[in-house]
Amino acid sequence: ESILSRIRSFEYSQKNAVLIPAVTLGVGGMLIYWLRSRHKMKTIEMGDGWWGAGERPLKGKEDESIRPFKIETSDKEIEDLHHRLDQARFTPPLEGAAFHYGFNSSYLQKVVAYWRNQFDWRKQVEILNKYPHFQTTIEGIDIHFIHVKPSYIPHGRAVQPLLMVHGWPGSFYEFYKIIPLLTEPAGHGLNEGDVVFEVICPSIPGYGFSEAPHKKGFDSIAAARIFHKLMNRLGFKEYYLQGGDWGSRITTNMAQMLPQSVKGLHLNLIFIGSRALRRTISVMLGAYLPWLVGFTREDAQRMYPFMQKNIYYLLQESGYLHIQATKPDTAGCGLNDSPVGLAAYILEKFSTWTDKAFREKDDGGLESKYSLNELLTNVMIYWVTSSIVSSMRFYKENISKDPGLTGQSRVAVYVPTGIAAFPQEIAHTPRAWAKGNFKNIITYSYMPRGGHFAAFEEPKLLAQDIVHFVRKVEQL
Repeated sequence: ESILSRIRSFEYSQKNAVLIPAVTLGVGGMLIYWLRSRHKMKTIEMGDGWWGAGERPLKGKEDESIRPFKIETSDKEIEDLHHRLDQARFTPPLEGAAFHYGFNSSYLQKVVAYWRNQFDWRKQVEILNKYPHFQTTIEGIDIHFIHVKPSYIPHGRAVQPLLMVHGWPGSFYEFYKIIPLLTEPAGHGLNEGDVVFEVICPSIPGYGFSEAPHKKGFDSIAAARIFHKLMNRLGFKEYYLQGGDWGSRITTNMAQMLPQSVKGLHLNLIFIGSRALRRTISVMLGAYLPWLVGFTREDAQRMYPFMQKNIYYLLQESGYLHIQATKPDTAGCGLNDSPVGLAAYILEKFSTWTDKAFREKDDGGLESKYSLNELLTNVMIYWVTSSIVSSMRFYKENISKDPGLTGQSRVAVYVPTGIAAFPQEIAHTPRAWAKGNFKNIITYSYMPRGGHFAAFEEPKLLAQDIVHFVRKVEQL
């Protein structure tokens, strides 16, 4: 019996000697496969497009030259503007309305008087031309951009290309105050010059001095593809991206499209997927146990009371979106014909999107953050280019395909990402939600002040956060 039991024990150990490694190998193989498939990056198909008038030429290569561009004006342009301003009609505001009904017409009369009698468009054109402007033709339309290089590069330092993309109702001009902070950081007390940028700021097609698409369907993916082509044409294989508003959507699409070209993505507004049930549960629990759903104390402060800050406020502020996502040309034709209507429509956003409390002020708080010269220069970019209608169409092209603006969130972003969360942004997105779509968040900053137009309103704060983010990415 002793001998038999030893034989059985030996056979059992021999079976284990074969079985255990086999099981281990199988489980290990499955684990490796799962990890590899989990991290396999999905990308948005780059595709191609043609947005020029008529059919795409069958023969002949597109002109890829980069042409110097200069903004110009004329007596005729200014005289026409002044004539229209002189003919403006105003409706008296309701007593105590402040900015609750939209742009207060009493204050609008003051803005128009300044515009007519004191605003110097020729001088502002000189300011706009202080940076080098260019145009190049991509997919049949002329793309406008400014390209600013540092005048001094510290020894041994690499210059980082940074593409910055604006949104609506902004323009490339939003970046004029932040550009010197990024191209000459040491001279503005930002750092010791270890991170230096050359900055490229394009106008989205249909905005400002970029030609409008001539065909239906031009969305953020088309813009992303065009801007990748632009950076490639400028000779950049890798580059950083920064955006807010539509610029955030476009640069995110760029990271989803060609992640190998994007060294890092910095955003001051983010679009995330719905995940309705999970989001609802986290909102309910977060009101009482924020730590349980990954909310910080700052997240809770910015998000609650939830209905007031996220539902009621968005309903109050999103009327324009429904118009532009459905019938942009109808409202747009009036704005394109009336400089006063255009100014009211655009500048109202620079009031309440900068600070929600500005609705309570008769002047919308506009001059507490910006000068009238700055605000009217942005309006003039839309006016002299007749681009308000084509800029509004961008909403229809995107939202008609994806009403929640979340469809592309199914493609995760794996490039290093930095998020600057400004307290007066239209809606707050906590890191716990952001990481569902952005898988490699390097920095997430609760900014101390500022709203939707971050580069225009708080250029130094935004520049500091961009530098902080890029420094961390470069150290990886």
